[in-house]
Amino acid sequence: MALEEFGEEPVVEQEGVGQQLRRAREERGLALADVAKQTRVPERHLASIENGDFNALPAPTYAVGFSRSYARFLNLDERLIVDQVRAEVAAARPARPERPEKFEPGDPARVPSRRLVWFGLFAMVLLLTGMFAFYRSYFAPGLTPAPLTEERRVAASEAGGGAVRLPPPQATPAPAAGGQVVFTALEDGVWARFYDGAGQRLQEKQMARGETFAVPQDVEGAQIWTGRPDAFAITVGGRPVPKLSEELRIMRDVPISAEALLARQGAGAAARPASAANNAGTTN
Repeated sequence: MALEEFGEEPVVEQEGVGQQLRRAREERGLALADVAKQTRVPERHLASIENGDFNALPAPTYAVGFSRSYARFLNLDERLIVDQVRAEVAAARPARPERPEKFEPGDPARVPSRRLVWFGLFAMVLLLTGMFAFYRSYFAPGLTPAPLTEERRVAASEAGGGAVRLPPPQATPAPAAGGQVVFTALEDGVWARFYDGAGQRLQEKQMARGETFAVPQDVEGAQIWTGRPDAFAITVGGRPVPKLSEELRIMRDVPISAEALLARQGAGAAARPASAANNAGTTN
């Protein structure tokens, strides 16, 4: 009896992933170069996928990711294509069991380019540099310690139950009204900003020891902003006047015209005799 009488059907070989992708591409009249341009997958890798040569790809994960992008572009079933690719890769490499990898390249069109990554790093460096410069110039002028909030009080010492009487201080003769105001830095790295009444900046820098700044006499409402008023010697018309402060503290919008500085000196000289008289009264 002939074998044809049993009605045996011819065996039909299943179409591979590469053949399915090639047939779908050719039906749409596309070349491999067109697919590579749209999916950003190198043309040589697309040719390897169509030929079923997955060993030519860097790793099985790339075969899966590139095939998914190829199928998505051709509007094919991505899940079915990926399952077939994994099966073909496993069959093509039976003697090389590979450790499962968590990374699977997705759509290459969504992966940021190297130029975009470098631009992001450069923008971050610029941002950090700007933040540091802003903090240094605004929040920490002169990089001095925090201002002292409490004034020092001088108490009279007592010895043997009796108070010590101090001689009254001699008042320093005030210089003549008017004259050039000059600030001299007594230390290195003393920061100060000089400006007029309208906020126009005259000078802003970290002054070196011995460096001077002469306040222009034609400026109206000259003021200073510094965190080291104790580190400046001041003269008016060539004669010294008291410092703005003997302590570390931030002083801002302080008038520094000759009249203002002389008025501060006069107020300090008037306060000293009054304080001495009060101390003398307590000792009687």
